[in-house]
Amino acid sequence: MPAASDANVRRDGDALVFTGALDRAAAAALWAQASAQLAGAQRFVLTNVTTVDSAGLALLAELAARVRATGTSPSFEGQPAGLADLQAAYRLTPELDFPA
Repeated sequence: MPAASDANVRRDGDALVFTGALDRAAAAALWAQASAQLAGAQRFVLTNVTTVDSAGLALLAELAARVRATGTSPSFEGQPAGLADLQAAYRLTPELDFPA
């Protein structure tokens, strides 16, 4: 059985605030929780995220896409380990979108 994730997400005003490692275990654990808190979110705060892997990136990118679908351009605060490399590898914009 995989180890429990130390990751968490909470709503703070217009922000979803993530903490811990956004890895495969976290992405699975946080999906429903983050989705339930997404309405009206405009910012993703990653300053207390320790690391991001490809599953964590997929979680953030999908949440950002859902925010964009409402007409809002989400912003990201913080640059956890792994995020910049994955953004470059998948050719994503700083807003975790695919360039036009």
